[in-house]
Amino acid sequence: MIDTQSSEPVVLNGACHCGAVKFTVLLTEGFASARRCTCSLCRMRGAIAVTSTQDNFRLTSGEEKLATYRFNTGTAEHHFCTACGIYTHHRRRSNPGELGVNVACLEGVSPFDFCEIQVLDGDRHPSDDAKHRTYIAGVLKFDPASRD
Repeated sequence: MIDTQSSEPVVLNGACHCGAVKFTVLLTEGFASARRCTCSLCRMRGAIAVTSTQDNFRLTSGEEKLATYRFNTGTAEHHFCTACGIYTHHRRRSNPGELGVNVACLEGVSPFDFCEIQVLDGDRHPSDDAKHRTYIAGVLKFDPASRD
C-alpha cells in the first residue's frame, strides 16, 4: 500500500493501458499532491492527478503514439495514447511549469489507494479572473466494502 499522505518525492515508472506509451516520473510532491478537478474535461475524464514537472518526466517509449488535446485557452496540454486512448499526463493551465500525471498509469498505484481526494473547482479558474484563487470544490471519498 502506498502512503497517500506523503509529500516525499518518489520516482515511478508509468504506462498507458496498452503499454505503447511508457515513462518515468519524479513526483515532486509525492502523493500528497493528488487531486481531481471539476473543469469540463476533468469531469468527463475522472482521473486523479499527482504533480511533477516537465524536467522530471521522461518518456521512455511510445512518443509517436502520444497525442495532445487542447481546449479553451490552449495553455493546458492533455496527452493520451492514440492506441488505447488513456490519458497519461497533462501540462497544467494553472501552472504551465507543472505536469499532472494520471495515478492510474503509475506502476503499483491505483486510484482506489486514495480514501479521500481533494477536488479543485476548475469552473472558477484563477487564470480567468485575477480575484479568483484556487477554490476547493469538495472532497471525493472512497470507502471500500469489506471482501469476506
